[in-house]
Amino acid sequence: MKPLNRRNWLAAATMATAGLSCSSGRAYGNRLRSDPRWEQAIRAGLDYLAREQNTRGQWNTPPYHTALAALAGTALICSGSTTTQGPYAKQIARCADFLISKCRPNGLIGDPATDSRYTYGHGFAMLMLSQVLGEEGYEDRRVELIDVLNRAVEFCCSAQTDAGGWGYVSAKDGANYDEGSTTITQVQGLRGCRNAGIAVPAEVIEKAKEYIYNCKNEDGGISYSSKQMGTSRPAITAAALAALYNAGDYDGKHVPDMLRYSREQLHELTDEASAFGHWHYTYLYYSQVVYRQGDDEWLEFRDGLYNRIVDEQISDGSWTRQIHPVYITACNLIILQLDRGLLPIYQR
Repeated sequence: MKPLNRRNWLAAATMATAGLSCSSGRAYGNRLRSDPRWEQAIRAGLDYLAREQNTRGQWNTPPYHTALAALAGTALICSGSTTTQGPYAKQIARCADFLISKCRPNGLIGDPATDSRYTYGHGFAMLMLSQVLGEEGYEDRRVELIDVLNRAVEFCCSAQTDAGGWGYVSAKDGANYDEGSTTITQVQGLRGCRNAGIAVPAEVIEKAKEYIYNCKNEDGGISYSSKQMGTSRPAITAAALAALYNAGDYDGKHVPDMLRYSREQLHELTDEASAFGHWHYTYLYYSQVVYRQGDDEWLEFRDGLYNRIVDEQISDGSWTRQIHPVYITACNLIILQLDRGLLPIYQR
């Protein structure tokens, strides 16, 4: 079935509720949504993010203002709203304006003076703004977004380490240190830009893919860093798989081993300890991996994952754990809205 965009999603959802079926014979409405509790949780979570945003377009989330604003904005876009249409249009437009305001002359979206891990914010901001660009209706804003994203891609490429990965800061600022989670953030951001029509050098993506391959251990898992090999990390392995899919590598020789390792470690919804304390980050990416496998694998996994997430929501619509409620809420909302298939970066 052809992926839906945000402009026709509401019409398709309406047809689905009328009982129409997709070409596979499975009821489209059942695939898209099958539990009213999930929709209620999504709306409550989106409303929480909308309430917590300030008039400058950011959320009070020290010290990761850029990263968490970009993640929250992405969660809002997943709902189908754009900068000009939908119940969260105002919040998305404000968020985009905030991220644009953080773009420095060298292309970095963020503030190295206040953020010691600014590449996270840069990668997430590229991803969010690239999704905004695809639906932006105002020509002056499109021109501004294109300029910001072109410079952001240039900065990202210059920040890549010799090994092909990225660290918490640029290769120059970080003595060429790399690590897996920031690498995945950059790859997804670059892919989002490419999907939106921004030029991304192919050699940068190829180097990033080789970096992931070189970090693979014998068990199929991915190490934390090319400089710290030997211990596989389930979260980084799942994130690396999602990034490889974004880079167009669905059937490479390393993918089956990585997929097998991820399934063994994560498919039964592991606990916080097994996820190195980053359960929501882990399943933000592993859910993308399983979703890409198709409905036969996704639907059963989705039901257990979504029910667990919904059960953990608190009364104000947010979720809490490490870092900040905005971070956890944004991650959970992106996961819960994967079925909508509205953002190109998350589509099958």
